[in-house]
Amino acid sequence: MEAIKILLTGDFCPILRTEQSAFNDQPESVFNDMLTEFLNSDLNIIDLECPLTDEGNIIKKSGPNLKASPATIKLLKFAKINLVALANNHIRDYGDEGLLNTINLCQENGIGTVGVGKNLEEARIPYTVIINGKKLKILNITENEWSNTHGNEPGANPLDIIKNQYDIKNAKSNADIVIVIFHGGNEFYELPSPRIKETLHFFADEGASAVISHHTHVSSGYELYNGVPIFYSLGNFCYDSQGDQNHEWNYGYAVRLKITEKTEFEIIPFEQYGTKTGVNKLYGHEKDQFINRIETLNKIISNDNLLQEHFVDYCNKNAFRYDLLFEPYRNRFLAFLKKRSLFPSLLTRRKKRLFLNIIRCDAHRDMLLAYLDRYK
Repeated sequence: MEAIKILLTGDFCPILRTEQSAFNDQPESVFNDMLTEFLNSDLNIIDLECPLTDEGNIIKKSGPNLKASPATIKLLKFAKINLVALANNHIRDYGDEGLLNTINLCQENGIGTVGVGKNLEEARIPYTVIINGKKLKILNITENEWSNTHGNEPGANPLDIIKNQYDIKNAKSNADIVIVIFHGGNEFYELPSPRIKETLHFFADEGASAVISHHTHVSSGYELYNGVPIFYSLGNFCYDSQGDQNHEWNYGYAVRLKITEKTEFEIIPFEQYGTKTGVNKLYGHEKDQFINRIETLNKIISNDNLLQEHFVDYCNKNAFRYDLLFEPYRNRFLAFLKKRSLFPSLLTRRKKRLFLNIIRCDAHRDMLLAYLDRYK
């Protein structure tokens, strides 16, 4: 069989200098030497991390509301992007109107969409394409934040292990190749949690030929699990940020899958909006450094005990954030004192144990979500 070449990247958020490049009709300044990688693939897929719209009202949420001009669609067309994965935590930042405008804009420009819909049933539908006589189905799933649909409202396809299992198995029964694109994980943490690793293994066990993950804004490692490549975070692909330079934010990698009777792959490291404008491939010493870091992460991922140790350490280092979150005050001065143990907690240990039980117990959690859902 002739190899099918599929290029996948992480978060593409065409704001700031990226958006300006679209306004100035300078798409080449965004993609630079990465452009040849797109031109040499049969299918190009990116995670579009925000709606492309001039309309819509911001939704109430935690975290920033993102959007970019519809004019940035010309960047996707320039790079021959065939498919945008839209199941992520920002795609509904400007409400139903912003989301539906983005879907329509992509379709009008010959770019496929996956992972969203006018309702949950549509959001679960995989993208289907035939390449070199082989049928591919691509599913897109995101963890449960502010963009998801759970019924008749527009939104993104949520992480729901039971529904996800049905969808992967059904796709596998009707296709030669199934690719699962997952958006989730702990932001700025360079490893998957043990739960994420177990979840993505499950997707592979249910029939995925490859599993690709992003969302954390830093690149992570990968593994070959029972012949299925699993990538735990590709990092940002093109996501300009004022003030960021030479951070992990600025480095990521694309994955090229080469599918014949088996699935092979290569990773393509790059720097984005760091020392240069746009996305630029890494070479020489910089590339070697990046690969060495990824290989170090791979060794941790392959060892469940090590992975658990790193995650516990990460949780311990960030415990103060949740400690402050649960306190019944938002005063910065009191938070400053509390962080340094100069102000007592207003929550008893008994109350915190109650929180633990409400969140951990499935039945209590259902009730808690129904209660809090009234305030979204």
